[in-house]
Amino acid sequence: MTSGQNPTLPSVLGGPAVILVQPQMGENIGACARAMLNCGLTDLRLVRPRDGWPNEKATANASGADLVIDNARIYETTAEAVADLEVVFATTARGRDMIQRFVTPRVAAEEMRARHSAGHRVGVMFGPERTGLVNDDLTYAQTLITVPLNPAFASLNLAQAVLLIGYEWFQTGDLPPERFLHTGATRPATKAELVNYFEHLEGALDRTGFFTSPAKRPSMVRTLRNALERMEMTEQEVRTFHGVIAALTGKRKGAP
Repeated sequence: MTSGQNPTLPSVLGGPAVILVQPQMGENIGACARAMLNCGLTDLRLVRPRDGWPNEKATANASGADLVIDNARIYETTAEAVADLEVVFATTARGRDMIQRFVTPRVAAEEMRARHSAGHRVGVMFGPERTGLVNDDLTYAQTLITVPLNPAFASLNLAQAVLLIGYEWFQTGDLPPERFLHTGATRPATKAELVNYFEHLEGALDRTGFFTSPAKRPSMVRTLRNALERMEMTEQEVRTFHGVIAALTGKRKGAP
């Protein structure tokens, strides 16, 4: 195929952030950037890229997608990378021992488009090339994306996965956002606000002895976070639940 680049034509840009968690090779990051710009996506976020950043191999393999590469942002943790987002999808190639909602890329793209049209800040996470996302990363997502492929050979590389979801996003066009609009003076809670609430809740549970088995605590925390993520709380609801914890633990307003 030809390069397909024509700077005289208008670009169609904007859409969800793409978060690559611990990507291993600069070449793969560059290929992802190329896939993103083909689909009008420009917000690339990298969590601890193995080979460092900036990366010459990433730039070379981006094949001209400098807009994406030059504006990529680097984060130390997944929590920091999604902190400002209100809606996060995550990709996984296998079933998990967790209760979460799974959708296809097409369904995910339609929901991302509607959310984005409603003014929500949306992102989609991809894991390392060899292992995929770990369960703790998945707790930041309301919905998991899995691709229905040949059961005997469902093997996509990182750039292919980004292109597949980016393509489905690009094909959705404008969808009505009414389903995801919130009434009243509130908005969807950001991931930073939710994590702050999770940590408040988990700290209170620690102090009251809820986690009786240290070995089971991580899986119990993931279960709680996944359940709360599915609620899709607003900023006002998060503040209300902070108050609930304070009341239940005996800490009143104005108390030291």
